[in-house]
Amino acid sequence: MARKSRKNQVSEVSQLTQVKVWRAALYIRLSVEFNGKRGDSLETQRQIMEAYIALCPDIEIAGVYTDNGTTGRTFERPAFQQMLSDVEAGKINCIVVKDLSRLGRNTIDTGFYIEKYFPLHGVRFISVNDQFDSEDSENSGSHLIVPLKNMINEAYAADISRKVRSQLRQAMQEGRFVGSRPPYGYLKDPQNCHKLVVNPDTAPVVQQIFKWAADGVSKSRIVLNLNEKGILSPGYYLASIGLITNTKLMGSGVWQTRTLDVILIDEVYLGDMVQGKTKTIGHRQVVADPSEWVVVRGTHEPLVSRELFAQVQASRERMAERYTRTTKEPYSINILKGRVFCGGCGKNLHRQRHHMGYYIYHCISNERIGENSCTANIYMRESELFNLILTIIQKKTEAVLGESLRLKQCKSKIAAQKARADTEIAELRRKTEKNRELLAGLYESFVKGVLTKTEYFELKEDYSNKISGAVERVQLLQAQQSELERQMEDLTGIADNLAAVGVDTELNAQLVDKLIRRITVNSPEDVSIDFTFDSGFERVREVLENG
Repeated sequence: MARKSRKNQVSEVSQLTQVKVWRAALYIRLSVEFNGKRGDSLETQRQIMEAYIALCPDIEIAGVYTDNGTTGRTFERPAFQQMLSDVEAGKINCIVVKDLSRLGRNTIDTGFYIEKYFPLHGVRFISVNDQFDSEDSENSGSHLIVPLKNMINEAYAADISRKVRSQLRQAMQEGRFVGSRPPYGYLKDPQNCHKLVVNPDTAPVVQQIFKWAADGVSKSRIVLNLNEKGILSPGYYLASIGLITNTKLMGSGVWQTRTLDVILIDEVYLGDMVQGKTKTIGHRQVVADPSEWVVVRGTHEPLVSRELFAQVQASRERMAERYTRTTKEPYSINILKGRVFCGGCGKNLHRQRHHMGYYIYHCISNERIGENSCTANIYMRESELFNLILTIIQKKTEAVLGESLRLKQCKSKIAAQKARADTEIAELRRKTEKNRELLAGLYESFVKGVLTKTEYFELKEDYSNKISGAVERVQLLQAQQSELERQMEDLTGIADNLAAVGVDTELNAQLVDKLIRRITVNSPEDVSIDFTFDSGFERVREVLENG
């Protein structure tokens, strides 16, 4: 009897009971309180899950998502949120964790994902060590066990948090330093990280700052002296010795008056340990009342005498009193705050009230950093800057309204483009469904001996590649269409906002917040604006260019 072809055999088998192939995400989380035990390490978690999936022919690993050093009491974790995005994009339909505590330690939210979110999105959930599989009928009684384990996990996290806070408080009361980085002027003792020792490189700088302040030198002059001498600011110094690696924590790189304010009132330079100035409330750091601070006297070598420190505080108080005694007209709201920069040095322009009552913007780099730090010498009235900004906005309005009008004229072309994309998506989905049926039948063919191991894996890879390629193409087409629609809506909304900007319009905070990201002043006659909508319309402009 003639032997049936492989193609016909596979086709026949595909009509039998289907075996669904699950696209699994391995979710790994390492707690902030991880104590170094191997059982919960990143590598161990992954090995446990991979060993489990190796025994499940209906599950294939589609991705690994790792949150390292994040608490399980919140679900605002980067990798977890990315995993949810991929669930909603159809990239994964199965989530595997080592145990329930890796998913989360918040009873309510963890229960929501297991009982509501995952079933709603057709996601199979597996917790290996808890022997829980949402697709396993034997887990029918787990509706009681899972919430109980979640409550235990939450209680454990809360207990750990309380113990850590208690230990930190006890260490503070014993006069031990518990900060991650030492104050400027000190180092951590190499033999005892909870003790401060004098830093020979920076301690003389602190002492000089206090001496200048006691002698009546203004903060602006002290800042200029430090910057002219080329002394690294505290943030840059800590970065230079490897104690800061995040550029966001380094600061601007130059000394500023607010840096002096922090140093000149810090009792740590008296040899006293003052800690607990902040506390955590609802996962947020807030300033603690001085009555809650933990103060321990004489814990380390002082950098300044108590007499000098008291002299500086008295001088600061006298200056503050003189300022408060002087009747001053309140400053008007700075609607451009944080948005105006010098085109010469790139620093923020300083807004100042002139003695005649009007406001000016000028660059203070030469005054604070050093002579010739900036050659632009920007100095202009606020009213002149406002007029220039409005002129630029009005010119931009004409361009955006023109793009919006052209976009409305391309509606038929956009509709035809969408129709072509929908037709291609429908065809891709039809082919994908067929390939999934064939793929599902392969395993049964392999079990029955119709296919050899080599043939099974070759065909499986072929069908999987076709399916993944089609899925990626569908996602691309959908993303392009959604992005075009979003950009069209955004551009139309911006055009509507700009249409309200007339010749008589005054610059106000609402207009600035909506339209302006950054203003660069190169000279009183040369101002450029980085608008909030200058980028992000690639799909729209592609349509307009081809129109």
